[in-house]
Amino acid sequence: MEQLTIKTSTHDYPVVIDQGLRFKLKSFLNKDYPSIYIITDSNVAPLYLDDVYNALKADYPVSYSIVPAGEESKSSRVYFDLMTQLIEAGVDREGLVIALGGGMIGDLAGFVAATYLRGIDFIQMPTTILAHDSSVGGKVAINHPLGKNLIGAFYPPVAVLYDVETLQTIPFREIRSGYAEIAKHSMIHSPPFWEQIKPVTLDESLSEATLIRDLIHGINVKANIVEMDEREANIRQFLNFGHTLGHAIESELGYGKMTHGEAVAIGMLFAMELSEQHFSISLPVEAFYDWLKRNDYPLALPRLSVNQLMTRMKRDKKTKNQTIKMVLLKTLGEPVLVNMEDRALRQQLETFLEKMVIR
Repeated sequence: MEQLTIKTSTHDYPVVIDQGLRFKLKSFLNKDYPSIYIITDSNVAPLYLDDVYNALKADYPVSYSIVPAGEESKSSRVYFDLMTQLIEAGVDREGLVIALGGGMIGDLAGFVAATYLRGIDFIQMPTTILAHDSSVGGKVAINHPLGKNLIGAFYPPVAVLYDVETLQTIPFREIRSGYAEIAKHSMIHSPPFWEQIKPVTLDESLSEATLIRDLIHGINVKANIVEMDEREANIRQFLNFGHTLGHAIESELGYGKMTHGEAVAIGMLFAMELSEQHFSISLPVEAFYDWLKRNDYPLALPRLSVNQLMTRMKRDKKTKNQTIKMVLLKTLGEPVLVNMEDRALRQQLETFLEKMVIR
């Protein structure tokens, strides 16, 4: 079992990584909760809901909701429906929400917990590789049609329980999506560990030992940054490397057309090329592109409106005074936040998108 502790301004919480944690859930509850409410999705429920429910039902009143799988469920409508269901189930301020699923469920259920009766406890039980990033750090949110994660809060869980057995059933596309965030961590961390990720092939040859190694490395990067900057005042924004354009592409294509990690991978590629231009440096852009191609990331985009993408990028949470801020790299392991001039950014984006259409 691997365990680390995340320190926040309100409370510390454990991140536990092990096999079979869903069967041992009761031992990680530090309160005698009068009610527990599990929120999961239609993909995860048939696989793991019974395990979690059965681990608790003898000692706690347990209810649950199953939302449709996919980013479309991170919406105001689904959020409001869940609030209604918690009220009807009689969950009070001493209750507990369990977020059983990937990053979408963690964000959605976490935002429900953060706002229900002004905040109740919740536990993250991530079931995807991507959620190694989103489950740690206490950022919870739902999407708005005009932008991703624009409605949210900083609200840390009381625990993150990462049962690695649940990773055995995720589809290849989710493995690919999650490893994009691990690649991100490998490039912003000092010292960088991109050379450790570069040889990884995301197919049946990927060993559990390699996966756990990379997950722990990624979680440690996230944990260290979050502890230094819990509310994203400065260095936590470095975790958005690749996300400014990535989120814009997700929104422009329509949520669910491309996974979060797939969009972030393209955003990272753009940020690396922009970094080379801005700082007159050399980064492993081709090596990263080759890694993405070898692992079947979608690298061909339809023709997208640069104007629309720029508008969406200006809605990014880092934006101030309508100036787009990009996380760039001075070198691997040295991220910086840069104010971008519209005309220069537009020119670079047009060139980049043209390559992504015909590359």
